Amino acid sequence: MDLKEIMAIAGKPGLYKMVAQAKNGIIVESIIDQKRIQAFTQDKISSLEEISIFTETEDKPLKAVLKGFFEKLEGKPTPDFKNDNNKLKAFFLEMLPDYDKEKVYVSHMQKIVTWYNLLVEHNLLNFDEKEETTEAAPGDEAKTE
Repeated sequence: MDLKEIMAIAGKPGLYKMVAQAKNGIIVESIIDQKRIQAFTQDKISSLEEISIFTETEDKPLKAVLKGFFEKLEGKPTPDFKNDNNKLKAFFLEMLPDYDKEKVYVSHMQKIVTWYNLLVEHNLLNFDEKEETTEAAPGDEAKTE
């Protein structure tokens, strides 16, 4: 799974794939409806690769959090938590027991759950370790540890 090209844009719903570079920003395509828009340099654009979650000990990359969700839920979407913040908090505590309860707000949890469901729905989560190791230099694939 490569989260570098999947973007969250402040003020815009859903997630976007980067398509091309533009003069004043980037061209992105909505994962939801495949419509293309331009995201400008003044927009707050975050690659999912750059996002991390506060925990009691250290920041945990979003990729690791999503992988934990994927494994615990066996690749299925999360339950629906509309208007039930207590169930959402309990779910998040089960999925990520050491998250920082003072710094991670319900709105953050809602975003992460929504993003996870969107990525699962569009089959964009792939945690196959072999895929990540195939990017090694030629000749390195024969090495084992």
